[in-house]
Amino acid sequence: MSPVRRGETLPIFNRIAVLRAEHRMSRATLAEAVDVNPQTIGALERGNHYPSLDLALRICEVFRLPVEAVFSRTEFTPLSAEVYAREKGQQP
Repeated sequence: MSPVRRGETLPIFNRIAVLRAEHRMSRATLAEAVDVNPQTIGALERGNHYPSLDLALRICEVFRLPVEAVFSRTEFTPLSAEVYAREKGQQP
């Protein structure tokens, strides 16, 4: 287990895989952009490893998004659910 993993009580969820797909980016390409091994990106996507603050910020810079759009302490709802809720005037 990763030394930075916080376990079940303080999970860190992310949208890295979704963002990579939207940008048509491979794990290797993202890994190169943030100076880590592709296996690290895979471990982050699976939730087997949590990023350092520095790595989280580098990933966010690649996607040009704020940290809270990429990482969260609560599970992300599907983006489609959020969009449809906004269109109907509901909270996601």
